[in-house]
Amino acid sequence: MKQLNKLKQLSNQERNNKLTELQHELMQSRAQIATGAPPKSPGRVKAIRRTIAAIYTLNKLPAEEKKVEEKKVKQTKEHKK
Repeated sequence: MKQLNKLKQLSNQERNNKLTELQHELMQSRAQIATGAPPKSPGRVKAIRRTIAAIYTLNKLPAEEKKVEEKKVKQTKEHKK
């Protein structure tokens, strides 16, 4: 929860930078696992994946909120008729 609140406070540009960093870190961790080396922190891979998913969700929310708002406006216009 704390991490989600921190992500919400970031601007879109900062969030996208964080996303790029996390994707790079995940790629390195996966490469390390693929070579047979034990990961530095096995739980970190799961945390990275969840954080990436949260960023994608937060980036998607404003677009969906607009769609919902447009739908509400459309319904109220139809209802007034």
